[in-house]
Amino acid sequence: MAKVTFIGLGVMGFPMAGHLARKGHQVCVYNRSAAKAAAWVAQFAGESAATPREAAQGAELVMTCVGNDDDLRSVVLGVDGAFAGMAPGSVLVDHTTASADVARELAVLAAERELGFLDAPVSGGQAGAENGVLTVMVGGEQAFYERAAPVIDSYAKMVKLMGPVGSGQLTKMVNQICIGGLVQGLAEALHFAQCAGLDGHAAMEVISKGAAQSWQLENRHQTMLAGKFDFGFAVDWMRKDLSILLDEARRNGAQLPVTALVDQFYADVQAMGGGRWDTSSLLARLKQVPKG
Repeated sequence: MAKVTFIGLGVMGFPMAGHLARKGHQVCVYNRSAAKAAAWVAQFAGESAATPREAAQGAELVMTCVGNDDDLRSVVLGVDGAFAGMAPGSVLVDHTTASADVARELAVLAAERELGFLDAPVSGGQAGAENGVLTVMVGGEQAFYERAAPVIDSYAKMVKLMGPVGSGQLTKMVNQICIGGLVQGLAEALHFAQCAGLDGHAAMEVISKGAAQSWQLENRHQTMLAGKFDFGFAVDWMRKDLSILLDEARRNGAQLPVTALVDQFYADVQAMGGGRWDTSSLLARLKQVPKG
């Protein structure tokens, strides 16, 4: 069993750190809200610390799961950051969905301190985190990956090294491209079925047995038809992810016309007051679009 630090106890990090404790790892947590850290300790009987630096002291692995590039830098760098408390030879595993650039930046700074670094964003949403069945896509050196993977397995059903540092984040961008297009397609299909006078549930039951089947169809069509959009990943966070990947596409020359369009559709959802709705709320936008 490993001595592990987990930094960031949001809807993903809280249960992920919990799985580590349940598997028998020695876990110390840090969260900007001390109340959330106290609640985690009360539930899982681990430890908490007042700063990332204190939390990271003595840890073999330090996991981070925060909001964006700037949040990540704030908990990793500086006199109270995790790097300042980590011993040479330990490894930081970043589960934040962030840019490939910040992953490469932090890997260089980690190497200067004789630390390892892995970018390891996750897919599977809040339910995946709670059930311990996340997909984890990793970038970094093989030796660091081999040390971290058995611990990551505590909350994952799939862990794979994708290449050098930054490759995990790039793979997560591929994931978000697919999700954006799939959800828009599903929203349009449900909208069409309703406009055509079909039973949307019956239509989805039929097509789910053919080539149109997808995780989004199986798990989201019922809540979408019910107009319920409080499940999983929020539109505000999806737009953050799409902004990162569209910037990357501009650099590498990838043509992403559908993804760019879906990003604008999510902006419409935000304008409707749906920033905290989940990503399936693209259907709500279609109901607001005037018929023409």
